[in-house]
Amino acid sequence: MLINRSHWFPLSAFSRGSAPGNVLRRRKSKSAVIIFIPGGTENGGGIGRQMGYFLQEQKNNDLGSAYAVVDTRGPRFIDGSFLHAIPAVFSLALSVARLAQARMSGAAGLAHINIAGRGSTVRKLVVAMASRVVGMPYLLHVHDYNYAEDYNRRNVLTQALVRRMFRGAVKTLVLGASERQAISTRLGLAPDKIAVLHNAVPDPQPENVRHSAGECRIVFLGTLAERKGVPELIRALGCPALRGRRWRATLAGDGRVEEFCRLASELGIADRIEFPGWVDQAATRAVCEAADVLVLPSHAEGLAMSVLEGLSYGLAVIATPVGAHSEVIEPEVSGLFVPPGNVEALSLALARVIDDPLLRARLGAGARRRFLESFNVRGYAEQLEKIHASLM
Repeated sequence: MLINRSHWFPLSAFSRGSAPGNVLRRRKSKSAVIIFIPGGTENGGGIGRQMGYFLQEQKNNDLGSAYAVVDTRGPRFIDGSFLHAIPAVFSLALSVARLAQARMSGAAGLAHINIAGRGSTVRKLVVAMASRVVGMPYLLHVHDYNYAEDYNRRNVLTQALVRRMFRGAVKTLVLGASERQAISTRLGLAPDKIAVLHNAVPDPQPENVRHSAGECRIVFLGTLAERKGVPELIRALGCPALRGRRWRATLAGDGRVEEFCRLASELGIADRIEFPGWVDQAATRAVCEAADVLVLPSHAEGLAMSVLEGLSYGLAVIATPVGAHSEVIEPEVSGLFVPPGNVEALSLALARVIDDPLLRARLGAGARRRFLESFNVRGYAEQLEKIHASLM
């Protein structure tokens, strides 16, 4: 799923598009933008994937600005262990050093700080503070399923620091209108300081849009976890109403794979569900081109990349109206919505698309149109490039 790897390289030489290992001479007439990503484009999850898509599109079309990627966290290689702190602290220290180096040398003129809740906010408080100290203007790009709620859980001192961080930003980008309203209200930001930038994905230009009358192929893309609605999805697939219908499912992603394999076995549907684990870009394409339906029954999202990928491949999308999803999908036109956590509603929606190839085809065509209208990364790259240029 990821576009490129983000290795360290000198901030005195930026690449247009930040292609690692191909550092090009920076344009002398322009300062660069430093993009801070937790984990970089390789290990940065949805944030890294989105920024990777942007950088690749920016490079392919030579949109003008120079970029460098800086990893503020390092890789997650020992889940749940305190040893996460070792690469995180080291990466954060290097991030601050590179920020200062870029500012003092005049190589960079803007910091693009990607931020989510929890530990990401703590790291970005440090980066934003360093930006203010060295006089580097910065924008904050919020990628979170409910940043206002994360803010509410913090103590009074941390809340004060977060407010100062946001008020010091030259611009704040959010994934949807509801998040813009929540952050504006909770953090006291002027509306003109916040802009909505929906996520976007590249056009896969699918060779075949598969809506056959045979066995329905269902795909899930994402971390296998409760927040993504995976328990409800497996239980919906195991409902008596779906047992006699013709379907197969692929649940692709890392996370608690073994646990959900056991749940599928307990429900007697293990032979109809494939758990391939994390899949790369080529495997994602193969899965999506063979699928009819993409389902993501999340309890909370900002704007899920997998929903956009489903639209881009012309799949019938079943999702929950959380985050910015209602700004993306028109019910019964470009997808179907089900309430979060509702196994029965999810089962009924799945039964509809399994039974009706014409419905799948209609929803898939609507999904593809919606993608081409608003969620192709080309438009995203042009929009973000203009934002960076205006702030430089």
